[in-house]
Amino acid sequence: MPRNPQHELALIEKLKLPGYFLIVWDIVRFCKEHDILVQGRGSAANSAVCYALEITAVDPVGMDLLFERFLSEERGEFPDIDIDLPSDTKREQAIQYVYQRFGKLGAAMTANVLTYRGRSAAREVGTVLGFDAPSLEKLSSLVRAWEWKDPKDTTERKFRESGFDLHNPRVHRFFELYEMAQDLPRHLGQHSGGMVICQAALDTIVPLEPASMPGRVVVQWDKEDCADLGIIKVDLFGLGMMAVIEDCLKLIPSTYGEEVDLAQLPADDPTVFEALQKADTIGMFQVESRAQMSSLPRMKPKRFYDIVVQVALIRPGPIVGKMVHPYLNRRQGREKPDCLHPILEPVLRRTLGVPLFQEQLLKMAMLAAGFTGGEAEELRRAMGFKRSEKGMESIEKKLRAGMERNGITGKAQEDIVHSITAFALYGFPESHAASFALLAYASAYLKCHYLAAFTAAILNNQPMGFYGPAILVKDAQRHGLRVLPVDILKSDWLCTIPPVGEHDGSPNLRLGLRYARGLRAQAGRAILLARAERPFTSIDDLALRVPELRKDEINRLAEIGALNSLDHQHRRSALWQADRAIRPVGPLLSSLEELGVPSPLAPMNTEERLWADYRGTGLTVGPHPMARRRDEMNRFGVIPAIELDRIPNGRLVQIAGAVIVRQRPGTAKGFVFLSIEDETGVINAIITPAIFDRYKLEVLSEPFILVYGPLQNLDGVISVKAERVTGLRTGAAAGSHDFH
Repeated sequence: MPRNPQHELALIEKLKLPGYFLIVWDIVRFCKEHDILVQGRGSAANSAVCYALEITAVDPVGMDLLFERFLSEERGEFPDIDIDLPSDTKREQAIQYVYQRFGKLGAAMTANVLTYRGRSAAREVGTVLGFDAPSLEKLSSLVRAWEWKDPKDTTERKFRESGFDLHNPRVHRFFELYEMAQDLPRHLGQHSGGMVICQAALDTIVPLEPASMPGRVVVQWDKEDCADLGIIKVDLFGLGMMAVIEDCLKLIPSTYGEEVDLAQLPADDPTVFEALQKADTIGMFQVESRAQMSSLPRMKPKRFYDIVVQVALIRPGPIVGKMVHPYLNRRQGREKPDCLHPILEPVLRRTLGVPLFQEQLLKMAMLAAGFTGGEAEELRRAMGFKRSEKGMESIEKKLRAGMERNGITGKAQEDIVHSITAFALYGFPESHAASFALLAYASAYLKCHYLAAFTAAILNNQPMGFYGPAILVKDAQRHGLRVLPVDILKSDWLCTIPPVGEHDGSPNLRLGLRYARGLRAQAGRAILLARAERPFTSIDDLALRVPELRKDEINRLAEIGALNSLDHQHRRSALWQADRAIRPVGPLLSSLEELGVPSPLAPMNTEERLWADYRGTGLTVGPHPMARRRDEMNRFGVIPAIELDRIPNGRLVQIAGAVIVRQRPGTAKGFVFLSIEDETGVINAIITPAIFDRYKLEVLSEPFILVYGPLQNLDGVISVKAERVTGLRTGAAAGSHDFH
């Protein structure tokens, strides 16, 4: 199917859409002129016109993408162009430009109707019925929104296990009202990125209201309503990884003495693909989840298009559609690729005969049945999630008739029809996957080659991604990065990279003051302003020159060791001095620095420092909590994560560590997946439904666990299938990422 950009231009002209494309181009132009990283994605990446206008970064001709997935005459609606921006003030700068460009009555955010769901519904119903705070907490925990719904996990069972009697009239009424409230509208919010635009008369079409955020206006309709009325909509999404990449690119020149241009990254960097093949992907965009890590060693990506496939493959749709294992088996040579019919080989060859992308569905209909691009898009929509029996029957007849004209009959026809109808529900847009793959590759390249800059950038843009700061820091340390603690004399508000040579000659990372929990940005700015005048000489000097510091804030800085560099203090000594220094004194003495007496308190021990670190910053730059327990674990026969790849498949082993991820996907039939971290790496444990029922308390609530069971080492994917789960004695630990 040859590509003709003139065809795109003619259709855009016919549908009277040049103005729409120029509006989007103008927003992208503004971002580029104001040093805002920007990338169009979604089905727009199928368009050569979008690529030529530099709205998108994916070459649709080189990737053989299908324009009709983006725009066709039959669709009768505006095309959908998503613009990804850094999820910080830069995105708001772009949004405010749209308001300024089109006027107060010419642009507005679309609304989002928020409904009563899960824990919030339970809390509000419980509050109305007068339950006390502890009971409210227990009630809301009963309705945790797990993806997997265990048939045995009935409401009666959950209430009984938690000590609630459903025969109690008030408890029974709570359950009735909670069920009735589900999905009812609660309030009107803002859509995460949707903006509608018109010629300065939006209020004549839809009611407008000021948003709670200054400088924003919101329409009182959601984006579907606006689309139905033909109002132009542009999506300006904030993407955390865009902010990370942008910040990283700014840190690299001063740290490494190099300039990096995203458009000029080498396409086949061996270090990147080595990391991907080993699933060494913590912090990398779209490829860092447990499910991604479990498939990457089997996938063994070797080129950019493999990343496109990887992004699309590990999603609920392909998993439910049973596409994952056939593709990976063919990838490994265990199954022979089957393209259903020779005519479909050009479409299905590069995904080994397994249809993964929506664009492939369209091309299959075009080649096998002679559909036009617009008719193929109509087929995809008819067989999508909003299926109608009448619409499906009509389009299937047309599909079969077209295949018969092309001589495709019998079993081949049945296989193609079944493939298209089954796949239509689950396919992912190839253009979308390609746009995400660009960011995935860029994040992998930056992490592999500029670890200090990448880690600083990702820590400065938290919260985002699959793992929290504690896991990101430990991963960076395992890769050789030295991470320095918060220091009142050296830390900025954000994490920084000290000048090379200040410590060991290679780039290090210094945690920023923002990681001192409870320290307000206002107090942080005051510290930096005072320090810029001259360094602090003592804790009393700090308290005297930064009156904005509250008692809890200076105590927090002392507790996490940020004041140790003043007077060569240890943490308890700093807490002693801080508590005295912050006490109010009369006006006669307020301007005088007091030289306090030495603290009589003993220094904190290792465990106490760990607790203080996690309590005060959510992480530790010192040894992992499991490191100090390694001798104990060795006596138990526990094997560290780094040594598991040397153990034969099927051997019974014991693993132990901090639980950092708990997942129970709706597609996994009740299985629970745990990611467990020790000082050497991350281990996966698989919990069957029966084992979960037996060890439910340990799996759900213990921060450190010991798991016993057979090792599974399949194609380099290592996990332990639990037969026994034991909670280890409580120790300091970071929070876990549970059931998200």
